[in-house]
Amino acid sequence: MVTRVDRLSRSIKNLQDIVYTLNQQGVTLRTTEQPMDTRSAAGKDFLDKLGVFAEFETNLRRERQMERIAAAKARGVYRGRKPSIYPAEVWRLYTMEKMGATAIARQLGTGKASVYRVLENYEQSA
Repeated sequence: MVTRVDRLSRSIKNLQDIVYTLNQQGVTLRTTEQPMDTRSAAGKDFLDKLGVFAEFETNLRRERQMERIAAAKARGVYRGRKPSIYPAEVWRLYTMEKMGATAIARQLGTGKASVYRVLENYEQSA
């Protein structure tokens, strides 16, 4: 039991997978704020329609967000998140200090995957 379908899933595919898994276990889905129960054909149909609208709403929200980000970038006020590590520092530690990825990650307070990603990008651009 959930309050609304859009609280359970943001995409129709994911919603159908959840309902399928529940059905395999003999469980039906009911919502408290929407008149829907998957025990009936009408309830299953209504569930799919609600799922489509939830996904549509999510896509609209994402599009509006991308438009606002593009407008902010055009005005020069959007810079994104500050980098957690600086590639030049990673490369310096790797080449000049002869440190390995684990030691670099420990020193800079970041994960090894971030260090490997920086090193890979530097090697590809060289």
